Amino acid sequence: MKRVSYLLLLSFAMACSEKEKQTERMTIDNYPETQKVDTVDTYFGTEVADPYRWLEDDRSAETEAWVEAQNEVTFGYLNQIPFRGKIKDRLTELWNYSKEGSPRKHGEYYYTYKNDGLQNQWVVHRKKGMDGEEEVFLDPNTFSEDATTSLAGTSFTEDGSLLAYLISEGGSDWRKIIVMNTEDKSIVEDTLKDVKFSGASWKGNDGFFYSSYDKPKGSELSAKTQMHKLYYHKLGTPQSEDELIFGGEEMPRRYIGASVSEDNKFLFVSASESTSGNELYLKRLDQPNSEFKPVVTGFDSESYVAETKGDMLYIVTNMDAPNKRLVKVDSNNPAPENWVDVIPETDNVLSVGTAGGYIFANYLVDVKTEIYQYDFDGKEIRKVELPGIGTAGGFGGEKEDTTLFYSFTSFTYPSAIFQFDIESGESKLYWKPAIDFNPEAFETKQVFYESKDGTKIPMFITHKKGLELNGKNPTYLYAYGGFNVSLRPSFSVARLVWLEQGGIYAQPNLRGGGEYGEAWHKAGTKMQKQNVFDDFIAAAEYLKAQKYTDTQHLAISGGSNGGLLVGATMTQRPDLCQVALPAVGVMDMLRYHTFTAGAGWAYDYGTSEDSKEMFEYLYGYSPVHNIKEGVEYPATLVTTADHDDRVVPAHSFKFAANLQEKHAGENPVLIRIETNAGHGAGKPTDKIIDEQADKYAFTWYNMGVNPFEK
Repeated sequence: MKRVSYLLLLSFAMACSEKEKQTERMTIDNYPETQKVDTVDTYFGTEVADPYRWLEDDRSAETEAWVEAQNEVTFGYLNQIPFRGKIKDRLTELWNYSKEGSPRKHGEYYYTYKNDGLQNQWVVHRKKGMDGEEEVFLDPNTFSEDATTSLAGTSFTEDGSLLAYLISEGGSDWRKIIVMNTEDKSIVEDTLKDVKFSGASWKGNDGFFYSSYDKPKGSELSAKTQMHKLYYHKLGTPQSEDELIFGGEEMPRRYIGASVSEDNKFLFVSASESTSGNELYLKRLDQPNSEFKPVVTGFDSESYVAETKGDMLYIVTNMDAPNKRLVKVDSNNPAPENWVDVIPETDNVLSVGTAGGYIFANYLVDVKTEIYQYDFDGKEIRKVELPGIGTAGGFGGEKEDTTLFYSFTSFTYPSAIFQFDIESGESKLYWKPAIDFNPEAFETKQVFYESKDGTKIPMFITHKKGLELNGKNPTYLYAYGGFNVSLRPSFSVARLVWLEQGGIYAQPNLRGGGEYGEAWHKAGTKMQKQNVFDDFIAAAEYLKAQKYTDTQHLAISGGSNGGLLVGATMTQRPDLCQVALPAVGVMDMLRYHTFTAGAGWAYDYGTSEDSKEMFEYLYGYSPVHNIKEGVEYPATLVTTADHDDRVVPAHSFKFAANLQEKHAGENPVLIRIETNAGHGAGKPTDKIIDEQADKYAFTWYNMGVNPFEK
C-alpha cells in the first residue's frame, strides 16, 4: 500500500457563519494502489475495458488485501475528524430507548418484537393473553457472539404450537430454518440449510413449504442463482427427502413463493422472472393428488390472494388497473375473465389486508396513508381515523380476531402502536416510546417541484421550526427511485442527530417508485431510467433555488438502487453537491445481471445483452463506466459490506477504484467496507451506529461545518 499522508489545507474561507468557521481540512495524498488488468468485453461491436475485473473475486487473497488497505485509509481519515466521537455519543444516547412492534396472536399467546434500547438484535417476547406475564421467547442476540446472526423471519402453525424461524448469518440472503415447539421452546428437528428468498408456509402441523436454489458452484456470495425451487418439508424427515413441488427443470422460474390459506384448503404459488410481474397458481390441499391450476399466466401484471372464503378467492391485482383493485372469483374457475370487482381501482395506489371478517384498504394518497374498512361485498364501513398524517401499517390478522394492532409513524412521530376494535372502529394508544425528543420543535412540509420534463415530483422536507432560509443549511437529500418501492414518511432516530444540529432532511419520491402506481414505476425503468436521475437532480436544484441550501452544503445519499442513483447523479453532475454517499450500490450496469439474483432486476434496468440500443443506454449512465479523467467529483464515501450477496460488493469496489484513479481536486474518495455484514437486513445496532456516525462526520466535515460549534 502506498503511504497515506494528510495535508492540512485552509478551506471554506468565504463568509462563514458561526458553525462554519475557517477549518483545516485533511486531504489524501495517495490511495492504495489498485492493480489493473487487460480484461475487455465486446458488446455489439463495442469494446469495453474492465480493468478491475479481478475485484469481483470475493474469495481471493488479493481482494482481501485490497479491502484491508482501503479500510486502513478510510478509518485513518475518519478517526481524525475531531467531532466524530461526539456524533457517535449523541447517536448512542438517542438510540437508547425502548422500541416495540405490533403484537400478533398465535395460539394462546401474543408475540411482540422488542428492543430495550441498544440491543444489537430485536428480541421476541410473548405473553399468554393480553394480561399474561411477559417472557422472552426468542433472543437472536444469543445466536452468535458478535450478534451478526439475525432472525430473518418467523412462521407459526395455525394453532401456534410450532414455529419455523429463519436465521441469516453475517447478513447473507442465504437462510437456515429451525423448527421449535413453542410450549417448551425445544428444537424439533435438524436445521434446514441453503434456503434463499423464502419464508415457511405451514400445511397444518405436518410440514411446510419453502423455496431455494441449488448451491452455486462458485462463490456462495456472488455466483449467479437462476432456478428457484419450491419444496415441501415433512416434519421428522431429512431435508434430502423434501419433495419438489414447483419449479426446477419442469417449470423454471427465477423467483417462487408459496402461501397456504388460513383454512388449509389451498396452496397458492407466485412465480416470476423479475422483480415485477408474476404468474399465480393454486392447488387444492384438501383434495388428494390435485394438480396445479393457473389463475394468471404471463408476467405482465402482479396478483396475489388476499383472502379466501369457502371456494371464493379475493385477489389484489394490477391487471387492467395500474393502481390495483380487489376482485373475487370462484376457485373452480379462477381465470381473469371471471373476476368481479369488489373494490375497483381509484386514483390512489391500493394494498389490502384482512382481519376479523373485514377488508382493510390501505391507500397511498400523495405518499400518505389512508385506511378504509369494507365488508366482503365491497360495502364501505368506515374511514379509519389515524393519529395524523403519516404512514400506518399492520391492518391484518386472522378471521376470528376482534382486535388488531397497527403502527403509525411520520418524520417527527416515533413509531407508536395502536389497538383497533374491528367492530366499533375505535383506536386507542397501546404503546408509545419514551424518547428524548420534542417533535414540536420540528416541522415537515410536502412540496411539488418540476423535473426536467415538467413532471411534478413530490418531496418531503423536514427541519427545525424557525429555520432561516439563508442558502447555507447542511442538507441531506435521500432517495431511491426504483422497483415500485414507495418511500413513505417514517421516523429515524439516526436522522434526529442531523436535524437537531440544524440540518435539513429532504426525501423526494422519484419516478421508478410505486407512489403513484405502475405507470409511475414504469416511467423510471429501462429506456426511461434517466427520468429518475433527472428527478433527483431537479430536487437538488429546487432546494438551492428556494434557499434551503447551496452546493457547498448539500449531500446526496441512497442505498442499493439508490446507490446507483447517487453514482449516476454524481458522474452526470459532479458540480451538483459537495458530498456523495452511495451505499451498497448497483454500479456496473453492464454486468449486474451476472451476479447472484441480479438477472431478476432486468424488468427495471434491461440488460447489456438485450439489444444494441439497450446496451448503449446502460453504458451511457453506468456509474463505473462514466467516471472521467481529471474531473473534480464530490467528497465521496462509498459504503458496502463483504457479505452482501444482494448487490455484491464488487460494484462498489470497482467504482471506488476507478474514482480514486481518475478524480481530480482535493475532495476525498473513500470506501468503507463493513466486515461480516450484508446488504443491510439484520445488521447489529452497534454496526449501524458506527456507520451512521461515520457518514455524518464525513458529511459535515467536508461541508466545512462543525455541528457542535455554536
